Amino acid sequence: MVSKFKLPLYLLIFALLAPALSKAQDKPIYKDPSQPTDVRVKDLVSRLTLEEKVSLLGYQSKAIPRLGIPAYNWWNEALHGVARAGDATIFPQAIGMAATFNDSLLKQVSTVVSTEARAKYNLAIAKDRRLQYMGLTFWTPNINIFRDPRWGRGQETYGEDPYLTGTMGTAFVKGLQGDDPHYLKVSATAKHFAVHSGPEATRDHFDALVDEKDLRETYLYAFHALVTMGKVESVMSAYNRVNGMPNSINKYLLTDILRKEWGFKGHVVTDCGALNDVYETHKSLPGPVETAAAAIKAGVDLDCSTVLQEDAVKAVKQGLLTEKEIDAALSTLFRTEFRLGFHDDPALIPYRGYGADSVHNAAHIALARKVAQQSMVLLKNDNNVLPLKKANISSLMVIGPNAAAFDPMVANYHGTSTKVVNFVEGLTAAVGPATRVEYDQGCDYKDTVHFGGTWAAGNTDATVAVIGLSPTLEGEAGDAFLSETGGDRKDLSLPASEIAFMKELRKSVQHKPIIAVITAGSDVDIDAIAPYADAIILAWYPGEQGGNALADIVFGDISPSGHLPVTFYKALSNVPDYSNYNMKGRTYRYYNGPVQYPFGFGLSYTAFEYALRGEFENKYKATDTLTVNLQVKNTGTTDGDEVVQAYIEYPQIDRMPVKELKSFKRVTVTKGDTQSVSINIPVKELQKWDMETHKWKVYPGSYKLILGNNSRDEKLTMAFTVAD
Repeated sequence: MVSKFKLPLYLLIFALLAPALSKAQDKPIYKDPSQPTDVRVKDLVSRLTLEEKVSLLGYQSKAIPRLGIPAYNWWNEALHGVARAGDATIFPQAIGMAATFNDSLLKQVSTVVSTEARAKYNLAIAKDRRLQYMGLTFWTPNINIFRDPRWGRGQETYGEDPYLTGTMGTAFVKGLQGDDPHYLKVSATAKHFAVHSGPEATRDHFDALVDEKDLRETYLYAFHALVTMGKVESVMSAYNRVNGMPNSINKYLLTDILRKEWGFKGHVVTDCGALNDVYETHKSLPGPVETAAAAIKAGVDLDCSTVLQEDAVKAVKQGLLTEKEIDAALSTLFRTEFRLGFHDDPALIPYRGYGADSVHNAAHIALARKVAQQSMVLLKNDNNVLPLKKANISSLMVIGPNAAAFDPMVANYHGTSTKVVNFVEGLTAAVGPATRVEYDQGCDYKDTVHFGGTWAAGNTDATVAVIGLSPTLEGEAGDAFLSETGGDRKDLSLPASEIAFMKELRKSVQHKPIIAVITAGSDVDIDAIAPYADAIILAWYPGEQGGNALADIVFGDISPSGHLPVTFYKALSNVPDYSNYNMKGRTYRYYNGPVQYPFGFGLSYTAFEYALRGEFENKYKATDTLTVNLQVKNTGTTDGDEVVQAYIEYPQIDRMPVKELKSFKRVTVTKGDTQSVSINIPVKELQKWDMETHKWKVYPGSYKLILGNNSRDEKLTMAFTVAD
């Protein structure tokens, strides 16, 4: 029996614990972080009405106060730094970062980007500001294949090669999403799925026709890498059609391949307004109700428009869609929200401590400078005119329409900064106050007659002429408002005014060095100005530290080490029509004609020699890994970075690439020293799509491994065979 003296004590303990027990029982399952995510998702979905569910399927997700769900804007940008959200570190444009051929550096960049994103989100939420571009779901990176240099948005990509794109894109995603086992740092999005690279002007109704081989080997390769290796949280469907079917209602791509074949577990978002295009411009379906139903059935979860929010309920009522199908779409969004910690106590989130000191700090700025240094590509250096010796330069002219301009520094999808260092500022700071520096705009983008500063340039020891393109001339439809072709470029030409200006400048500066610096997001006709410049540097759109990075290269503080992630063709007449998505005759993989500069090209201030180290195995099976060890020796007079590029030549079988990048390694080698480099290529990486069996196949036969520093360089070659 319980003692009569102890009974009151039990009653007292129960009385004290009862409120806490009751409170724990009242706590919804979706608010309990100890529960499995799928259990929490199911609980939250079950508490919503149909109308509430649908209100959450648009990028401007509605608040549901009774469940403590705040409004949220899913549309946020971070292509090369947190964009459109105020102060943030601005890194070089994506094409420039690709030119580093340094995936570990790119992961450092995206780690900084996600840190700044979390910090800005924390600061905004603390003020109850739930604003677009201040969230945690980022619609980046753009991993479309830059198949044609006319595409204005090619600057947003990692170039023309699927392997380089997949490798760099995977690194970028990993840095964005972080490595916490439970919480995403931010959510990344692989876009635009699929077969999307212009034309910009017709993207809302264009039909990209591709066969299964090009689709698999070229257009889907990087997406597969980001899904399977990068574990990317989101995929964005593209505006265009593929073989007659709009991407945003394409079940074959969004469900059969993406989810069933690749095992994608995240959410699919449409590009903005893409569902409207389905019935308005593609005219594939009668109207928005049918489109809402088709999109969800195909695998879309989130709409960057209002079609789902306005018409999905109607689709259910008309029997075109079931509530269960809406539940499935909403569940994927909730999984992302739970992984971001949206429904948890902030104290549990490992990124809660990021604040103002995590945004645009000295370390982040230093990284931006390092990336810009490694991105710039030295294309010409007659008589080793570069680097300039500061001691020999008493006067310097910095001239040209892009020398002091903001837009060519920051590209598109950019943040803002009070610390952007343009080319004039960077060069002026580098030479110091004892050197006379002049600046003149020189020309604009139009006038081919009137030029400034050419006479003054003739009176200085050296001239740096900064010309090229800007994001107003090439970019996304609507943003590049000076483009004559809706964001794209009609040709490879620099503005005629700049070519005329360079001719005039050479007349004035006859016997002193002219260094031409080109800003652009793609292949441009360098040959048109090459006769008038002693050295040429492709600076891309180099970000906020571009001016300092250029000065570092011009004056030899570092040796240039960027390499082209795209082919610079001699003429567009050598490549197929822009609207043709067949890969035959395109990119270094399928084009062997004349070029200005091959894919992977980039000069240095020093020279490197390769030597094989050890034996090279020359017989492999499909399950093996090809391995080669080499020594890279710096035979020049300055320290430098070499990018060892490994290409494969395939057996002589129809539709095989001319050659194909399958590995690369950036290595720093001090002058006179040697570094060891190991290249490992799984033989499975050599598989190609078999059109008869509709499967991947490693073809037996004779192959060649080529090592060099561009796609047409052969420092070492090794033949090998792959057996059945």
